[in-house]
Amino acid sequence: MVNTLPQVTALLPVLLLGFTGLALLLVDTFRPDTRSNTSMAVVSALGALASLAATVWFVASGTGSGDTGGAILLFADAVKVDTMALFFTAIFASVTSLVVVAAHDYFHDHPNPATFYSLTLFAATGMSLLAVANSLAVVFVALEMVSLPSYVLVAFLKQNRGSVEAGLKYFLVGALSSAIFLFGISLVYAATGSLMLGEVAGVLGDIASDTDGIGSRSGIAGLGIVMILGGVAFKTASVPFHFWAPEAYEGAPAPVSAFLSSASKAAGFVVAFRVFTEAFPVGASLSANINWVLAFGILAAVTMTLGNFAAAVQEEVKRMLAYSSIGHAGYALIGVAALSADGSGNGAVMGAAMAHLLVYGFMNTGAFLFVAMAERWDVGRTFEDYAGLAERAPVASTAMAVFMFSLAGLPPFAGFFSKYFLFMGAIDNGFLWLAAIGAVNSVISLYYYSRVVKALFIDDPASPTALDAIDVRPTALYAAVVFAAVATVLLLPGFGPVIETAEAAASALF
Repeated sequence: MVNTLPQVTALLPVLLLGFTGLALLLVDTFRPDTRSNTSMAVVSALGALASLAATVWFVASGTGSGDTGGAILLFADAVKVDTMALFFTAIFASVTSLVVVAAHDYFHDHPNPATFYSLTLFAATGMSLLAVANSLAVVFVALEMVSLPSYVLVAFLKQNRGSVEAGLKYFLVGALSSAIFLFGISLVYAATGSLMLGEVAGVLGDIASDTDGIGSRSGIAGLGIVMILGGVAFKTASVPFHFWAPEAYEGAPAPVSAFLSSASKAAGFVVAFRVFTEAFPVGASLSANINWVLAFGILAAVTMTLGNFAAAVQEEVKRMLAYSSIGHAGYALIGVAALSADGSGNGAVMGAAMAHLLVYGFMNTGAFLFVAMAERWDVGRTFEDYAGLAERAPVASTAMAVFMFSLAGLPPFAGFFSKYFLFMGAIDNGFLWLAAIGAVNSVISLYYYSRVVKALFIDDPASPTALDAIDVRPTALYAAVVFAAVATVLLLPGFGPVIETAEAAASALF
């Protein structure tokens, strides 16, 4: 493919998302009478699926892989298309397509749903741009392309006080996080004189051997790296920058919660994986007395533990999912926390984290879309409100059970295999303690995930009329939930190729 088409076509998945968002915005602006909720949802889904198809085609044809000449560099090397970027773009496009399909029913009575679709596509475009960023400047611009639509999406229900309040809190905390992240980039630039990831790594390696009296550059670079790490922790909802997540996820429309907790979180991890391996490689950082691996290790352990314990005491399903997503951020952080200088298993553990994020994208999105369906039925938010739902909605409840057991990591679901490879990768790289903490937290998570399944299939409704509200069958929401469940199960037989692709993509970074 790369030998027969211009190299800029490697950005086709990103461009498809962006052009679809622009087309929706233009039609909504200039021809508002010609658009409908259904037409906007269909166009959005087709745009996201076209991006996904192009991504899969590129991965299958070896675009950006070492076998076909390596990564494709564009725009003065500021953009880099490789297998890792395509892998994450596939996650973004998959989650986006599920969310826009489900939104068709969720916003069926909204006066202007077109805004939702265009903002979602623009945010997905920013996420895909994050995946191909090869410069800290591009990383920051792409991060803002993700953040600004996200603030609006959280507060999309303008008549809902909870939604507006969550959007305002998310905006204020996000603005502070962006400032910290940008200040960190400026410090790294001050210490290294470059924003290109590869050039930063080269200068960082020389800082430790400085003998001309400017050894303080190591301290400046270290402070900058810590601030960038803080920005990544915010985007991935990791402790101690996690407190915005439960508020935003609970107040936002459920499809937006699904989008942020899956796609947006994966976007934060692609920044962590690429920036901290290409700009601040472990060996160069340690020689400059900057041990960010230890910081990520502590972050992963605390995030896993706090997220799971907090989820275990929640009484609302949506809020429980919000806290459990924090716990899963801790699992994925093992992908960078278990790296070591010259570690032979670096590619394996980071690849396993990427595969876990792919599986998590389907099972977590599906779980939040089930919550969206419950909100559509207006049955309530607590575990007790979900009691007996399986009697009236057996297919959707079975799909929810698949999501819960897979999120908990029970065999034979895909979540079990993604966690298994992740923990084994950490052990093989010498981080047994991280794997042990992850395994213990998985056991804890089984408690609160099982509560949902128990409520759906075993508990009786609070009253004989409690489930009468289930008088509609939202077709699009059903389709999105069932497809996510099928994808979660199908990833089981396909896990071999998935983990191999992810490990190959991650190994190319080392």
